[in-house]
Parts: sequence; structure tokens; C-alpha cells
Amino acid sequence: MCRYGISRVCLLCWQSHSLHLISVFQGLVEGICLTENFTFNPKEGIDNPVMDITDGADSESTPTPRLCVLKREEEESYGFHLRVEKGCQGHVIRNVVSGGVAERHGLHNGDRLLEVNNCYVVDAPDAEVARKIKLSGQQLCLLVLDGEEYELAVARGHDLRSLVRAYKDEDCKLPRLCHIRKDPASGLGINFTPLEGGKGRFSVSLVTGGAAEKAGVCKGDRLVWMDGAMVSDLTHSALSRMMRKCGNHITILVVDSESEQKYMQKRIPILPTMAVPHNLPYRARKLHLVSGSEGYGFLLRLEKSPSGRTYHVLRDMDKDGPAEKAGMRDGDMLLEVNGESVESLKHEEIVDRVRLSGQQVSLTTIPPQGLEFYTQLGLSPLLYCEDEAVENVKDNSVPASAVEQSPPKEMDGLRLCSVQKGPLGFGFTLGCVPESPGTFISQVTFDGPGQCAGLVVGDVVIEVNGQNVEEKNLEDVMMLMKGGHSASLLVIDKIHYNKKNKTGTSNTEVTDTEEGDKYEITIL
Repeated sequence: MCRYGISRVCLLCWQSHSLHLISVFQGLVEGICLTENFTFNPKEGIDNPVMDITDGADSESTPTPRLCVLKREEEESYGFHLRVEKGCQGHVIRNVVSGGVAERHGLHNGDRLLEVNNCYVVDAPDAEVARKIKLSGQQLCLLVLDGEEYELAVARGHDLRSLVRAYKDEDCKLPRLCHIRKDPASGLGINFTPLEGGKGRFSVSLVTGGAAEKAGVCKGDRLVWMDGAMVSDLTHSALSRMMRKCGNHITILVVDSESEQKYMQKRIPILPTMAVPHNLPYRARKLHLVSGSEGYGFLLRLEKSPSGRTYHVLRDMDKDGPAEKAGMRDGDMLLEVNGESVESLKHEEIVDRVRLSGQQVSLTTIPPQGLEFYTQLGLSPLLYCEDEAVENVKDNSVPASAVEQSPPKEMDGLRLCSVQKGPLGFGFTLGCVPESPGTFISQVTFDGPGQCAGLVVGDVVIEVNGQNVEEKNLEDVMMLMKGGHSASLLVIDKIHYNKKNKTGTSNTEVTDTEEGDKYEITIL
């Protein structure tokens, strides 16, 4: 019996058993080619750290991207948020709505974006990525990587762009969006042949030198989409009826046959948002303006279209002014200010954004016919924007001119305000009640020329440069100010103006109007 009460026989048995275990574990270690020395500790058993073989296997694994194709209804959201988070790499998917579009199509909380609609976005600014998603319409194609895999891939120095190319096929060509205008002699110059083995698949045949070929369509292309409609569910007779109704032009989405096969194998949808435009009659244009001594040299007007919708319209460019030099065209509609959509912005909010830009601003515009063209196709006009940036533009801007202020003329609420135009305009906005004479000050820029001259929101304009404008429309008032370096305005505050109305000296009364009941114009 030993000191601790264990017989020598038991001790020998225990040692023999331990030696056997050591032999077994050493065999396992040699079998998996571990080079690290190992001494078995019976207290730790198989939990010994050296026996952990999972890290070695994971270190050789390659991250696998995941394709999520999201389809939503007209008033439905995609059901996720895009975020950039401190301490997290990449563009992060968050707040995936339970049971929403994103979750139903395989998007997970914490996923990282690699591509949006076949466009690599890892290095793109967050605002640009969000913009691409917003322009996608009702179908969105996202290539993502699990959050943990993404972090691990970055930590190990993986080239994410190569990872994307390996997942797809770098020889896979982009689809083409082609606008075909009928030729008097040869017509559209295109025919479609149904392919065997699948409904809604059509091959393209062309008239050599015809309108379709000139528009960028190639022989043997596969037709994907026509005038806003996917052709995957169409029969040949239905497609023929569409062709007969198209009139003098059609817009089609095509892709070469080899690339179509690769898209199909990867289950990647072929969408107009991925396409390279060819021969489109209208393109949105991004203009870059540098303010001169008298501002940007154009009017921004809120106008109502025949359909009843209101749009922000660019008018009356100064000859040889910054706006005209940048390529602005009278009557074009404003789509963006510095890359931000103005669709949901009020007139004064747009004016604020222009003025806060300082001496330079970028404006995205399109003619009314162009907006109608894209609306009929069900596409955003911002998808195929042209940048009109001009090299070697000289900055002729100068510091804001000192405001010359005349002593206010006080008489029953009347004030004479002299305003000198600065680099960002006069610093106020004029408004009116539609189809009624009379003009009032609807907005005054803080610390701008208008405020320094004494103008206040709600003031009614009586005279402009000595000419009575009480019975004039807003457009006529603006023309009196257009092109001048300064303007002299005789105004009256709203309280005194309404008192005059009650005494019979005026036949109108100024009231607070709803947003839809007034027009506004700003000189910029």
C-alpha cells in the first residue's frame, strides 16, 4: 500500500492504461500531420488545445458570396436598412424586417454588400450605394457576404473583387438597353424568333445596316425586356402584338447568348438597372456650376404640369452666365442637387441646399419629354446620367458684394428696401397665390442680402424699381428683377396690408396659404 492508499498493482494498471492512451493520441496526431509537440495530460484529456483541429480547416476555406434577388410590390419596402458602423467593415445590412421582402429572399442581419445590381460597391461611398438601391425600382439584386466571413476575409487580406469575379464569370458581359427608332425604308430592322425549350425566350435577327443594328443590337442577341415589360412570360404572338403597337420606336433590353447562359446558371436576373445604354433619346445631365459675382444666373420655379403634378423647373438663364456656360437649358426639370434627389423637397429646401453649397453646386436635370420617356418605361431617369463636367473651368467667383441698404421708408407699414445681388442671388424668394395678382416674400435667407436690406417673410411687394406691381403676376415681377445687379423693392408688412384691405384701398388680403396653393420663384 502506498502513501495515498493506492495499491502498487492499481498504480501499475493506471500507468499502463495511460501509456496506452498516449500511444493512441500520438497516432492521431501523426495521422493529421500536426507538427506541434504534444504531451498528454490526463487531467485535460481530449480538450487539450493542441488537439483542436478546426482552426486549421477553417483557415483554408474560401468565403462564399450569396445572391439575394428582392422583388417588392408597388407600395412595399424592401425591409432592411443600410448602415456604415464604427468598428465594422463594409456596408452593413441591418434591421431586416421579420417576414419582409429582404428576409424572404435570404438577406440576413449583419450581411455585407459586395454588389448592387451587378455593380461592385465595396469601395463606393455609402451615399452612392444607397442611391443605387433607391434607383432599382421594384427588383433589386444584391451580392452579399456573411458578416463574420467578411471580417475574416478582410483580416486575411482576401481580394474581395477577385472573390466576386470567381463567383460570377469575368467574361460575362453586361446587357444593353437599346432605343430603336423606325427607319422610313427598312422599319425597325429587327425580328424575334422563339427558342425551343422555354417560354418567353427569343433570339434576335437583324436587317444588316438597319435601325436596330445602328442602335446597338447584335445578331443572335437574346431579348429580355421591351418597353418596360419582361418578355419571360410572353408568347410569340403576344410579343408580335406589342411590336405592332409600338409605333415609330421601341426600347429593348438585350444580352448576348453566351452571357445569358452564364446569368441563368448563376440565377442572376438580367435587369435594366445593370444595362449599358445605347442610342437613348434622353439622358439626365449633371451640370457643374461655379457662382459668379451675380450668383448662378438662373431662376428656379415651382410649376404645375398639365397632369396636375408640380415640378421644380429651371428658367431664364443669364446670357453667358454660370448656368448657361454649364449647359443649362430653359424649361429643364431639376432632379438632384449635389446628388440628392429633390423629388420630396419643398422649393425653399432646394434653395437652401443650393445656397449652402457655397460657390459651387452640381445640378442634375432632364427635359420634360425625357422625364415622360422614363416614366413610360418604368425606369428612373437618374439611371443613365451624363456628367457635363467641363475641364479647365475658370473660377470667376468673387466674395459677396457689400449690401447697399437705403434707409427704410416708413409710412403706414411701407418700407423701401434696396438689395444688391450677391454671389448666391438676392437672398429671398417670391411667392404668389395661383391665378391671382400680387406678390409676397415667401422666404428670406438668414444673413443674406434680402434680410440685410430689411425684407421679412410675408411682406407684400408694392413696387419693383419704381414700377407698381400690385396687379402684376409673379412672372412679370420676376422679369422686372431679372438681369439686374440690384433691385429696389417697396414693400408693406402683412398686418398693414390687410388693414388697407379692410378700409377698401385694396381688393385682396394676404393670408397664410397651404403648400399646394402657392407658387414660388427664386433667382439663383
